[in-house]
Amino acid sequence: MTSPPPLKPGDKIAIISPSGKIEKGKLDTATGLFKKWGLEVVTGRHVYAGYNQFGGSDMERASDLQIMLDDPGIRAVICSRGGYGTVRIIDMIDFSRFISFPKWIVGYSDITVLHSHINRNYGIETIHGPMAAELSPGKKYPVSDKSLGLLKETLFGTLPAYYQPNHPLSGKGKFTGVLCGGNLSVICSLLGSPSAVDTRGRILLIEDVGENLYHIDRMMIALRRSGMLAAAGGLLVGGMTDMNDNSVPFGRTAEEIIAEAVEGYDYPVCFGFTAGHQSENYPLVLGREMNLSVGEASSSLTFS
Repeated sequence: MTSPPPLKPGDKIAIISPSGKIEKGKLDTATGLFKKWGLEVVTGRHVYAGYNQFGGSDMERASDLQIMLDDPGIRAVICSRGGYGTVRIIDMIDFSRFISFPKWIVGYSDITVLHSHINRNYGIETIHGPMAAELSPGKKYPVSDKSLGLLKETLFGTLPAYYQPNHPLSGKGKFTGVLCGGNLSVICSLLGSPSAVDTRGRILLIEDVGENLYHIDRMMIALRRSGMLAAAGGLLVGGMTDMNDNSVPFGRTAEEIIAEAVEGYDYPVCFGFTAGHQSENYPLVLGREMNLSVGEASSSLTFS
C-alpha cells in the first residue's frame, strides 16, 4: 500500500460534497478549525449545490472530486458529509493523476465507496474519520475534541494507538493485517462490483446507523455467504448507532447478531470501537497494516 505524504503547515486541502447536500454555512466551523491547524482551505465549486437529496447533480459532484484529485497542490480531500450518492459517480472518475500524486481522502459512512475503491484498485491508503459539515453546531452527535485532535495527528503523520476495555462479546486473539471496510450497508452494496471490499487476510471494520435489526442480520448473513467473513483475519466493530426494531422484536442486539455471524471463525473480534456515527469517531487508516490484539480484559489496536 502507498501512504500519501503527511500534511505540514501551509498545505492546501479541499472540501467537497460527493454524497448528500449541505446547507450554506455548514462548513464555516471546519474551515476555521483547519485554518487554525495552519492549512489553506479550498472548497469545490459545487460544495453547496443541491439536486434533490444529493450535493449537486452526478456530473457536478464528479467534477468537484475529479478536480481535487487531479490537482497536485491539494494534499488532502475532506468530504463534507455522507448520506448517499458516491456510488453513482465512482465509475465517472479518472484516478490516473491521483495515483501519481496520492493525497489523503477523509470521510466515513457513504465515503466507504471511495475508501474501498481506492484501497482495492490502487493500493493507496485513506482515512476513515470525521467529516467537515459534522463540525457545524447543532449536530445530534457533535464530533468530540479528542476525535478532531486524533484526526489532526493522523493527517500530520502521527499514527494513533488505541486501547480499550473489552466488550462482553469480544473474541480473544491476535492478528496483524491490512485494515479494510467501513459502513456495513455500503460494504454490502458493493458486493460483486469492482469496488468491493477485499477481506482476504485483512481486518474488517464495520459500523452502521439507523438500521433495522433484521437488516443487520441480513447483511451479516450476506457477508458470511459471500465468504468475506471467512476470508478475514479479524473483525473490528464500530458504532451500531440508533438501531431500530420491529413491533415484533427481533430478539437480539446488533452486537449479538454480528457475534453469531462470526461464530466458528478463529480470529479476534473487537466490539465497541470508537468509530462511526457517534461523537467519538476516532480516525483509522484504511489500507494500513494494523495489529489487533483482544485479550482477557482489554484490546489494543496499533498501526505498523
